[in-house]
Amino acid sequence: MGNIPLLDRIRQNHALEHATMHVLGELPGPLRLMGRSDWNGFTLYGDVDTDDVLRASMEAVERLRDGERQLAVHPNCGTNLAVGGVLASTAAYTTAINVHGPRLGRAAVVVMAMLAACAVARPLGLAAQQYITTTCMLDKVRIRVLRREPKGKLVVHRIAVEHGI
Repeated sequence: MGNIPLLDRIRQNHALEHATMHVLGELPGPLRLMGRSDWNGFTLYGDVDTDDVLRASMEAVERLRDGERQLAVHPNCGTNLAVGGVLASTAAYTTAINVHGPRLGRAAVVVMAMLAACAVARPLGLAAQQYITTTCMLDKVRIRVLRREPKGKLVVHRIAVEHGI
């Protein structure tokens, strides 16, 4: 992605968010968790033990540094949805304006084009995560602060990440 410090920080935090979720997923019991990354760290939404989040986030840093790059990619990431949406809508639009004939036939071709787009969306979404929206270059990165913020029935964990120079 080049050397744009703000984007690099977001990509690092996105990788850490995913890796933390993978590590938490290795714990016994079901995991219902959602995350969001930004330039200062990441936030996890879900009822999970705060000590487990701290251990998982610190382990995530080490495991990514040790080469477990697959942890930076998560199957339920919003990137997959975004890629799928762009592909399906592009397929529908380009097919609809280029196919002629009866309405029912055109509609069938549009649906087939959208299904084909959806078939390739998942692997392309995972590749987009690996090469665009995350990075495992974490040499000067460390977990700085973990804050637990109950919001009614929702538990929010904010993980601040320090990006050294």
